[in-house]
Amino acid sequence: MTNILGFISYIIVASFSPGPNALLSMAHGGKYGLRKSLLFNWGIFVGVLIVMNICAFFSRLLLTVFPGFQSVMVWIGAFYILFLAWQTIKSKAESETTTDEEEHIFFQGMLLQFVSPNTLLYGITVYASFILPNYETPTALLSFSLLLALVAFIFTACWTIFGALFQHILRKYTYWVNLVLALLLVYSALALIWRSL
Repeated sequence: MTNILGFISYIIVASFSPGPNALLSMAHGGKYGLRKSLLFNWGIFVGVLIVMNICAFFSRLLLTVFPGFQSVMVWIGAFYILFLAWQTIKSKAESETTTDEEEHIFFQGMLLQFVSPNTLLYGITVYASFILPNYETPTALLSFSLLLALVAFIFTACWTIFGALFQHILRKYTYWVNLVLALLLVYSALALIWRSL
């Protein structure tokens, strides 16, 4: 790889920056505690792994055959992020969750990766700019997908740990914390739309 420092910098900044994955990880950490909310992070891991594999094998195809793909995903992703903002603002602090709620958290983390233009654009960009010019074998592309999913898990888990450490404060000020997180999600959605215009 010709620009390994650029590659490492890009994946760290893209994975740690406060987007929907990070904000929802922190919110779940504050709401459910560390152990239960890590299911959301595992969902992110599985979703990112699948999406990165799709991006690895179809990034060139998507950009050449379907040039409108990017703008469609921006709008779908923005509306989904706004839906998550609405869910965040109306949620209440809870100390216990049921198995169904825990499974919902896992699938929410996984589904978010499929509709998030950030994840798709990140995958297409990292493969087109750093990986595909140097590596084309299926084993290499699968290995990079696993690496990118692992990095996403580690950094979103950091946000979850932050939310869990300050759980008592987050529960005491649930409404205000949820309002701030929802506004940040709305900002993320509007920023996506603004960049697509």
